[in-house]
Amino acid sequence: MSIQTITHVEYRCADAAQTAAELQAGFGFRRDAEQPAWRPGVQAVHLRQGAVRLRLHSSGITDHPVARWVERHGDGVAVLALGCPDPRAALDRAARHGAEVLDGDGALIAGFGDTALRFVPLPDDAPEPAGGELLDALDHVAICVPAGQLAEAVRFCEAALGMHRIFGEYIAVGEQAMDSGVVQSPSGDVTFTLIEPDTGRRAGQIDTFLADHGGAGVQHLALRTADIATAVRTARSRGVEFLSTPGAYYDGLAERLGDTAIPVGTLRELDVLVDQDHGGQLFQIFARSTHPRRTFFLELIERQGAGTFGTANIKALYEAVERQRAAASV
Repeated sequence: MSIQTITHVEYRCADAAQTAAELQAGFGFRRDAEQPAWRPGVQAVHLRQGAVRLRLHSSGITDHPVARWVERHGDGVAVLALGCPDPRAALDRAARHGAEVLDGDGALIAGFGDTALRFVPLPDDAPEPAGGELLDALDHVAICVPAGQLAEAVRFCEAALGMHRIFGEYIAVGEQAMDSGVVQSPSGDVTFTLIEPDTGRRAGQIDTFLADHGGAGVQHLALRTADIATAVRTARSRGVEFLSTPGAYYDGLAERLGDTAIPVGTLRELDVLVDQDHGGQLFQIFARSTHPRRTFFLELIERQGAGTFGTANIKALYEAVERQRAAASV
């Protein structure tokens, strides 16, 4: 009954067609061959790339549930669809462990704030690459929760979803700080990075996300690629902007990590971060948020043996997003 994968992400936005066009133009997504049936009041576009499936929904009807969600939160992730061998058994387990069932027939439960979780059957077969794709799969989902709720969110994932905690770290950046916990499914294909602010320190980006988003929710989706250098160069050539990294970050890489699988000069040129664990190295970069509320963005990640998260990169992400937040306020 355990969850095996994230089959798709249900994303609500002000204009599904426009958002789809941006994802197609910038990151190389394409329309799924099976588009949704027309529903009154809803514009829906399904995109795919590698194993990533995005279902974009918008509505021009003010009192429609999709429009109300966007009014509260802005564009963002409304549902994570969790593939499992037996959705009904997964729903029953979650309910036994205290999950709020939102729709029994739809196997939908409350997750994090207004971001729900839906149990769905596993896909019949693995996706076949279309050729020339930049992205392979959904690596992890980063979720912000209010202060004091991190421990309970981890317990919920363990008890109701059958996940286990694989990592956690307290990060302090100047006068700000956050705490994090990473949970993962037994399959290793579903990973949630859960983050809460330390309200005993000066308010920072996590506090801002929670205020602007209107509570807990998905801060970013990390999309895995087999060649991050090519993916970044291609996306940049198509107009995608990424967060910059101070040159000093790269000055100490050789001393901190030794040799890197991607040359330091290339990492510096592209603003790509690198860290490692016992299994190998990982490379990450964060796209600049294009949303008016700055509450959602995408990450690109390449893993060369690393199975978890380099501790320095979580701090580097915090610092990079904080720079964007500060620049936007000027």
